[in-house]
Amino acid sequence: MPETQIKIEDEETPAEKKATVGTFLWELARIVVIAFVVMIGFRYFVAEPFIVSGSSMVPNFHNREYLVVDKLSYRINEPKRGDVIVFRYPKDTSQYFIKRIIGLPGEKVKVENGKVYVYNSQYPNGSELEEDYLSNPDITFGNDELVTLGSDEFYVLGDNRLASSDSRVWGILPKHDIVGTAWLRVFPLNSFGTPDFPAAVFK
Repeated sequence: MPETQIKIEDEETPAEKKATVGTFLWELARIVVIAFVVMIGFRYFVAEPFIVSGSSMVPNFHNREYLVVDKLSYRINEPKRGDVIVFRYPKDTSQYFIKRIIGLPGEKVKVENGKVYVYNSQYPNGSELEEDYLSNPDITFGNDELVTLGSDEFYVLGDNRLASSDSRVWGILPKHDIVGTAWLRVFPLNSFGTPDFPAAVFK
């Protein structure tokens, strides 16, 4: 009668066990490093969190609101009039501001008698902006100065015109200081969603 052969797996030696644990820890370290690199790359190139500080964008954005800033779109497309953007404050790039784009590169902007006027190839004599996103569109104070924008310069204003430090105060915004556009409102939860940006149109 033939004998039944039973294969018995050899137990791992201490050296083999040590090698297995070492391989596991190495793979785990690789995963952590890759995840970290992906996270840093995502934050640097794609999106970044931002907390609104102050009341300069009331009634559309409020103090302590938590936003996600889209950093990718402006690598593909140019900023548009009416976009709400986060940028490094040109006078101190360690600070970040949130404002709305009013004037585009190559245009001229004037704030006069509580109104905003833009001069460009379409309106060489200037045209008043109709800003439906403002709670009171007739309170934009300024010094009646005609500001000319260069090829990579923007004119930005806060929606709360009586409580905003913006291009009326510190001047134009260079394009290279723009971080991105306000893409998603995360907190408070009752306002979660993509902000609606009514267009700034000419009257």
